[in-house]
Amino acid sequence: MSGRYFSMKLVRFILFALSCCFSQYSSASLFGYQETERDNLSIFPQWLSVLERNIKDRVPEGECNTRRLDSCHVKRWKYFIHSLKSLPRMEQIRRVNEFANQQEYILDIENYGVEDYWATPKQFLYNNGDCEDYAITKMLSLKQLGFNSSEMRIVVLQDTNLRIPHAVLAVNVKGDTLIMDNQVEEVVSHRHIVHYVPIYSVNENQWWMYLPN
Repeated sequence: MSGRYFSMKLVRFILFALSCCFSQYSSASLFGYQETERDNLSIFPQWLSVLERNIKDRVPEGECNTRRLDSCHVKRWKYFIHSLKSLPRMEQIRRVNEFANQQEYILDIENYGVEDYWATPKQFLYNNGDCEDYAITKMLSLKQLGFNSSEMRIVVLQDTNLRIPHAVLAVNVKGDTLIMDNQVEEVVSHRHIVHYVPIYSVNENQWWMYLPN
């Protein structure tokens, strides 16, 4: 199960922005919802922090069987990414989804002692993680494989079946949006998913808000 905590202040802000500022949107958007694009990423400090930590974080050499976060976890990840370089894009997406989904689901409160923490791939491969950590590692894996940031979004949403918040990675491929989800083994088109209600999505450059059609 992927139930977890998301900042209620952030959700309230987005709902307010939706109610008063929703002037431009696309009617053929994610999960069939209308969307509007925004440029101000400063309201997502967790997201900006994980991008910065992923670039700056350096750890000493070591072995993966120690109880210390070390570079062997990153080496394993990079070796896996390198092994996918020659594969077709769809196969790369499937393999990355499968690789990340092998990690164990653990709540942030158990891992880091806080309700909400967005982990780098290094931390995720060592500590495991929750839904947005799977999505982050998938996004940064695909970026290593040459996918453009504009093709990908981390989507924070509501799972109406389980009645919990959740996060997935959405990837645009050949005119379709594919969903990489830690709750589902297969990578599927967003058109085939009816129980997800997007709240917001974000990549390295923009973020988006959503309203029903």
